[in-house]
Amino acid sequence: MPFESSRILICRTDNIGDVVLTLPLAGFLKQHIPGVEVDILCRAYAAPVARCCRFIDRALALEEVDIDRLFDEEGYDTVIFAFPHRALARAARRAGVRNRVGSSHRVHHWWTCNRLAHFSRARSHLHEAQLNFALLKPLGIDYLPPLAEIVPLYGLQAPSPGEIAEPFRAAPFNLLLHPKSNGNGREWPLERYTELAATLAADPGIAIWITGSRAEGELLARDAQALLASPNVRNLCGRYDLNGLVALIGIADGLIASGTGPLHVAAALGRNALGLFPPVQPIDIARWGALGANATSLSGARQCGTCTGAQACTCMAGISAAQVADVVLQWRDRAAAEHAGDRRAATRP
Repeated sequence: MPFESSRILICRTDNIGDVVLTLPLAGFLKQHIPGVEVDILCRAYAAPVARCCRFIDRALALEEVDIDRLFDEEGYDTVIFAFPHRALARAARRAGVRNRVGSSHRVHHWWTCNRLAHFSRARSHLHEAQLNFALLKPLGIDYLPPLAEIVPLYGLQAPSPGEIAEPFRAAPFNLLLHPKSNGNGREWPLERYTELAATLAADPGIAIWITGSRAEGELLARDAQALLASPNVRNLCGRYDLNGLVALIGIADGLIASGTGPLHVAAALGRNALGLFPPVQPIDIARWGALGANATSLSGARQCGTCTGAQACTCMAGISAAQVADVVLQWRDRAAAEHAGDRRAATRP
């Protein structure tokens, strides 16, 4: 008998990139269960991204719900813990939610969840977006989609940019650099971003915009003065909230970042996106690489074995500015060819 449900809650209460890579699960459920409502519960700071997904009926913020009353009031028949949360799992059990899905390697799921998925994210070689589909197996849906099938399931749509778009009109090609990761990943050295800006300065048609939080902007002002002083670079750190950043990414010609939220947002929106990763499991391209129609990723050639964290990863330093610049110039050339084609088409009688 096929799985039936009317209201599903997906709980993904960690970071923005993780939430983005969980959205295809909602897209799949919407396509395969007629009339189902799919909500997502995430952290407040990630909720604006989830609300941009056409497959999500409601995005709830963890900080704004009463955990003890949530499941009694909302009437969900299925809850999927894509990220474990002990208090939420207890509340779902107390409320008698019919299907409570969690991974078996979390001990508390053995008594709070009645449908266990037997897999380990840490030991898997699958992409994070694929791993989320393993949570459907206890519901009788045994399907592991290839990466190409996951891309159309994001359902992410950027908000209207409004006046945000105005500064972009001055340059034919606008590139976003998001150098920091809020401590959530291995970062490409700031010196490499400075080298990249210097290399791209040879083309006056490429404008570079630095994005990040206000705190990250203050860090860059201290540690990356040469980057911010480049004549082709403008600093937007702290200028926009997450909704504004998604709108900005939606109109940019490309984005470069390590494995952090804005990278996955850009990939999901179909923008040119380049992810920079270390050759280190389980934080490598195979697990977290940018996944989208115009997304790609680069990695250092080999693991150095001497890394001490995001700020001292020589594996990441192995990715050269020249490698990254080559990708950007390919994007620029493709965009120029597309614009030329559009102009020719517009002048045809």
